[in-house]
Amino acid sequence: MKRPYGHYAYSLGPIRKCAWTEEIAAVDLQVPTASGMIIADFAIIGGGYTGLNAALALAEAGADVALFDAEFPGFGASGRNGGFCCIGGARASDAQLERRHGRGAAAEVRQAEMAAVAHVATLIDRLGLDVDRHSEGEAMMAHSPAKFEALRRAQPEIDRRYGVKTRLIEASALAEHGLNSGFHGALILPVGFALHPRKYLAGLVAAAKSAGARLFGDSPVTAIAPAAEGFRLTTPQASIRARRLLISTNGYSAENLPPWLRHRFLPAQSSMLATRVMSPAELAAQGWTSPQMAYEDRRLLHYFHLTPDNRMVFGQRGGLIASQANDARIAQKVRADFDRLFPAWRAVETPHHWSGMVCLTASLTPFCGAIPELPGAFAAFGYHGNGVAMGSYCGKALADLALGSNGNDPDRVAIPRAFAAPPPRFPLGPLRRAWLAAEYGWARLTDR
Repeated sequence: MKRPYGHYAYSLGPIRKCAWTEEIAAVDLQVPTASGMIIADFAIIGGGYTGLNAALALAEAGADVALFDAEFPGFGASGRNGGFCCIGGARASDAQLERRHGRGAAAEVRQAEMAAVAHVATLIDRLGLDVDRHSEGEAMMAHSPAKFEALRRAQPEIDRRYGVKTRLIEASALAEHGLNSGFHGALILPVGFALHPRKYLAGLVAAAKSAGARLFGDSPVTAIAPAAEGFRLTTPQASIRARRLLISTNGYSAENLPPWLRHRFLPAQSSMLATRVMSPAELAAQGWTSPQMAYEDRRLLHYFHLTPDNRMVFGQRGGLIASQANDARIAQKVRADFDRLFPAWRAVETPHHWSGMVCLTASLTPFCGAIPELPGAFAAFGYHGNGVAMGSYCGKALADLALGSNGNDPDRVAIPRAFAAPPPRFPLGPLRRAWLAAEYGWARLTDR
């Protein structure tokens, strides 16, 4: 497989100290290795939220489905993210969406964002999953007085865009809401919730298997070939025949599987830490006692929330190089930013730090649709750091597409025109990470 980063990014190294593995370890997600001849109506490559949602929907519809992951289900971002089930997925502005895709395109995307959160909430309830759900909505934190005034001005438009009623919290009132850490106010959007990402993942694995999906791990697909009956896939120990193919590898995709993916996705590293369990006295010393998930309202943002057992999970954009040494360097930077924002917790240990990759597209929107020039194949990727909700939603959408569900199907999810349009290739091709360096530099300048 040809991938944009070196081997370390796709190894176990970046997640050895992931906090979520304490309760759901890799061994809890192990599935058999694919071997011999496997025949299925639907083959899925990638066992994260997208692939598992697709597998579950297909299996519940009575389809014969087999899923293949290079490592184990949730090895990628689905097993190591920050635990935010929230609006997002697209970075394109309303003006860009309308200009590219026509009138109403922006509203379609915003509706999909809301529907994606609702999809996960409904799925969790229907399956009876214990995912440590907490936080009612999310807080956009202003890192300067000017940013808070910008949030105040933007509030009516945010309310209109999502059909909700947000509320502002002045800087002087943050402490009484348990949100004290030197910010200059907040806007609370009453949509979304936080969760334990691996508990959600494990629930999806169990549900998909129970519905009849066959899940395989340690089974990297190394070749895809169109065939008379659909597709032939190859893994180190198996040959697979499938009528239809779904690709759901997101930031862990390969450039050549299939070749159409080449240069159409851009993985970007995100780095996180988690504290040990803190006492009520330690929480009170800082004044951050709320389980509210929160993020800074700027481009190179920090995102964070208290878990139900009182650990703070804290993350931010990572580096441009994937290596053990660079991971250690970025971990120090994340800790320094954490100490700056939460000075009362400078003495609190952070035994967990890890990294993973989100996925960007040149269109600044996810892709969810048929792969051009490869009839019977579908793909979804590019959630721009909001894959818990949007990745899950696009997994269900892929299943609908692959099944050929008609528009009158009440369970069919709506795919915005912006998502159905194939994203263009990034300029510079194999050197496209240079765009990240430029973006990071510009963001640091403008965020100031």
